[in-house]
Amino acid sequence: MAFTSFLGRVLFASVFILSAYQEFNEYESDGGPAAKAFGPKFDVFTKHVQSHIGKQVPEIEIAHLVAASIALKGIGGILFIFGTSLGAYLLLLHQMIATPILYDFYNYDNEEKEFTQLFIKFTQNMALFGALLFFIGMKNSISWRQPKKKVQKTKTV
Repeated sequence: MAFTSFLGRVLFASVFILSAYQEFNEYESDGGPAAKAFGPKFDVFTKHVQSHIGKQVPEIEIAHLVAASIALKGIGGILFIFGTSLGAYLLLLHQMIATPILYDFYNYDNEEKEFTQLFIKFTQNMALFGALLFFIGMKNSISWRQPKKKVQKTKTV
């Protein structure tokens, strides 16, 4: 059972680790292709948030966001393999930030081709999010301490 659990964590985390590795190799001073894809979507997202809350969102360098994404996925994935809750929380943080920005299906009509593609990717990431929540819930529900057996003392006469 322990090996199966470990193998499952390795396979699950490999999605994040390989993505972080690819983005790290393509990273440049401007953030690379990830920043080029993320930048326009982040601008639309910030305008959307600003219109709803009525306050200015602070300026954030896209290259820094990409670097943070690489770090969250890489470190979180490695820690997740070893079964730590911290790794799962780091991956959750990445999913909470990146998913609604990258897969912005809500900005398209449901008749458009992009809507379907983005919605599918969004729901796949929500499944990953759910799996992380399940892992954290199971991790917190299992007592790692084995119940101690009481040692019976022998009576001396």
